[in-house]
Amino acid sequence: MSEKHGIPHLIHQTWKNEDVPREWRDWSESWRRHHPDWEYRLWTDADNRAFLEEHYAWFLPVYDGYREPIKRADAIRYFLLDHFGGLYVDLDFECLRPMTGLFAGKELVLGLEPEAHTRLPVSRRSGMRRIVCNALMASRPGHPFWAHVHRQLVGAHTRSGPLDATGPFFLTRAVDSAPEGCSPAVLAADTLYPKLSPAAAELCGPREVDRDRAHAVHHWSGSWNPEGSGATSTPTGRKVGFWTSQDLQPCAHGTVDLDAQRRRWAAGSPAPTVSCLMVTKDRLPLARRAIRCFLAQTYTRAELVVVDDGADTALEDHVRDLADERIRLHRLPPEGRTLGELRNIAVDLATGSYVCQWDDDDLYDPERLEVQLAAVLALGATACFLARERLWWPARRKLAISGVRVWEGSMLCAKEALPRYPEQRRGEDSPVAEAVVRGGRTVSLDAPELYTYVFHGANTFDEPHFTSLFDAATQLWPAGGAYADQVYAMAARLPLDPADVLEAETAPENTAAQDTPAATADNTAAPSARVPHARRTAPVDVRANTEDAADTEDVADTEEHPPLLVLTPVKDAAAFLPRHLDNLRALDYPRQALSLGLLEGDSGDGTWQALQDALPALEADFRRVTLVRRHFGLGLTGPRWARGVQRQRRSALAMARNHLLSCALADERWVLWLDVDVTQCPADLVQRLLAARQEIVVPHCVTEPGGPSFDLNTFVLHPGADALDWDRWLRDGILQPPKGFGRSYLDELRGHEMVRVDGVGGTALLVHADLHRDGLVFPAVPHRRLIETEGLAALAQDMGVGCWALPGVEVVHPAHWGGGPLSQAGEAAAGGESRDIGRR
Repeated sequence: MSEKHGIPHLIHQTWKNEDVPREWRDWSESWRRHHPDWEYRLWTDADNRAFLEEHYAWFLPVYDGYREPIKRADAIRYFLLDHFGGLYVDLDFECLRPMTGLFAGKELVLGLEPEAHTRLPVSRRSGMRRIVCNALMASRPGHPFWAHVHRQLVGAHTRSGPLDATGPFFLTRAVDSAPEGCSPAVLAADTLYPKLSPAAAELCGPREVDRDRAHAVHHWSGSWNPEGSGATSTPTGRKVGFWTSQDLQPCAHGTVDLDAQRRRWAAGSPAPTVSCLMVTKDRLPLARRAIRCFLAQTYTRAELVVVDDGADTALEDHVRDLADERIRLHRLPPEGRTLGELRNIAVDLATGSYVCQWDDDDLYDPERLEVQLAAVLALGATACFLARERLWWPARRKLAISGVRVWEGSMLCAKEALPRYPEQRRGEDSPVAEAVVRGGRTVSLDAPELYTYVFHGANTFDEPHFTSLFDAATQLWPAGGAYADQVYAMAARLPLDPADVLEAETAPENTAAQDTPAATADNTAAPSARVPHARRTAPVDVRANTEDAADTEDVADTEEHPPLLVLTPVKDAAAFLPRHLDNLRALDYPRQALSLGLLEGDSGDGTWQALQDALPALEADFRRVTLVRRHFGLGLTGPRWARGVQRQRRSALAMARNHLLSCALADERWVLWLDVDVTQCPADLVQRLLAARQEIVVPHCVTEPGGPSFDLNTFVLHPGADALDWDRWLRDGILQPPKGFGRSYLDELRGHEMVRVDGVGGTALLVHADLHRDGLVFPAVPHRRLIETEGLAALAQDMGVGCWALPGVEVVHPAHWGGGPLSQAGEAAAGGESRDIGRR
């Protein structure tokens, strides 16, 4: 490898100014000591912005828009390495030996954080199975990976947390989505990151650093640390009202400032283990939800003891798949033990010095353990109860804040002070709570948001009991807009069932006008009253100066024909490519405004070679062309239209779409998804879709001109559809109902110029590019029990964006069985039983 293609001998570090804090100076000097012939550059905040202004001015609006300085510190390193190359390293990194040999023969080097970091709550919430850290990176200048990272930065800039917007979680996703041929060398943790962060060391225990094996050590003492000790990722300034009692006698009341205890934890004060105790039986969805609440807890020194006496082994399989050592499941034969007996078994299995009741059918805020334990320690109490709880009755769309009492289920108590539960089938926790309050110092917190008591119809206590709790509530939100707002706020912190959020959106008073599918179409034929985001519709400043006449003409043409990107994922599509490319060339949209992106994966018929052969002509005809190859290894065991493979098949298609989008989207204003096996589309398809003036719009995909709908993923829900029994059509976590069950399709809505739809297909789909940049993707896992294009429509609704269809604008997709898992070819319209289930 020639020197110009290698990693230059240049070290970059950044700080606010030239006065590096004393505790980091020795570590910084270690890099110069081990690399005496390398150039060294310390970049200040002023240097960084001046550099961007000179070389990457297009990124300044994003850079200046970051609220947290850490995001700017993260982002600048990706541009320095792109422009200069060399080694970027954080100031709290210590060099143990020269890097020259480690980097030899490599063009791009990154490193993995310790595996234990993936077990931290903040990592689990973001789905991190590995973490590629950005604290040490080495690269040759101009490596294509950085252009990919720059595009990803723009797409992720609205993410709230630095980890996801610019930091290690962001970089990990960029590595995972990197186009073929520009992936980095990723070194194991013991080479560059042998030391655990303080939070990981507290969770998993300390780990000795093998300094003889490592080349460097990251000391995790940067100016921004998302974890802390014991409790992590928690907001400051939390104050909660309390009152205490000793042996039933009132002691004190006031407001407890939890930050004091957090500071003690951060300073090394012991953080005791809390054992959360959950008894469950054959209620897998509820139990999984309760486990998700546990995994999201900000207090990390905790375990979940699950006692399961059901006949079904599904929960055991789920816990095994999670592979989290803090979740311990104990299975018992279904011998009819009382709830009290089962709770005692859970207590005996607990290893923590504190225990916390964790019922399988309720919801727990991420801060529940931290807040309650902090109150116990700060006030010298034996136990903590919540004085009020949130009450939720999803079926009746009712929320409330309960009356004041000792809520037994909210108990967090020292294990040594906990009496045995009586062998009762219900109400067993009341005498235990009473004994705890009578026999020790207890604190009651007025923080009802920490615990949501849910009535789902199969509770231990019946409906009259729950009705009485609502009658005694101190605050009530009945069905309506206020209720929906509360549910949205809950969904931001709790793992709600998407169906419950959907029901909150369709409260009775908001759906009265939706009487029939035809009425829905009539009511929505006009453009939505919702105003699109201003940045998507802001007019361009067209100057009238005669010297700028040419520029004015170009801008006007851009407004009339905004840059558009056509994206197509393909597999085994060699036979379809010629017609597809002919269709693209037949579009009467200006070629200088039209870009193409195609992703090929897992083909066995020469599709990739055919694309490469066509590339020179395509590049001559269109504004920009991106070819991507990524294999997903999808091997179906049955017919592509079978219900049993839809989750697997459409998940792969969603991932293909998302990967193609991340690789191909640049400065285009619109994205048109167009399947390779569409045989006919009108030459003015783009103009007609744009003329709808909506942010998401689909034409009518038919099997033949004027024929039945082919793509049944585009549908309108029938009025009252939420009252139907959709659960019986739930397979592998996604809805797969027969054709017509609760849904109307576009061939039933002909005659309407434009209709608002509840689901969209991807045979032909126009999306404003800013929506994709803002996070609108194709869910590869169920979202509201929908996936891929239908999931995108549900996600768009969550973002406040409606989806629309033009029943009179037709594209033709014959009812054939062609296309692979990276094709949107929908067998739903092909006849037979598959006509009913293939596209769901």
